[in-house]
Amino acid sequence: MAKRCDICGKGPMAGNNVSHAMNKTRRRWLPNLQSVRITSNGTHKTARVCTACLRAKRVTRTA
Repeated sequence: MAKRCDICGKGPMAGNNVSHAMNKTRRRWLPNLQSVRITSNGTHKTARVCTACLRAKRVTRTA
């Protein structure tokens, strides 16, 4: 399953783990995605939405 927000498209970012000896290995920062039921065009569906979109009220969440 893609680790990408269905609303804003935010996805994983890449970088390095850096030790005290300055050894570098690749790592990924994953977005904080939550599965929520949302209303879109009058229908309910489940979407994977990042918490930044939830806080900004970019989606209308249903119970």
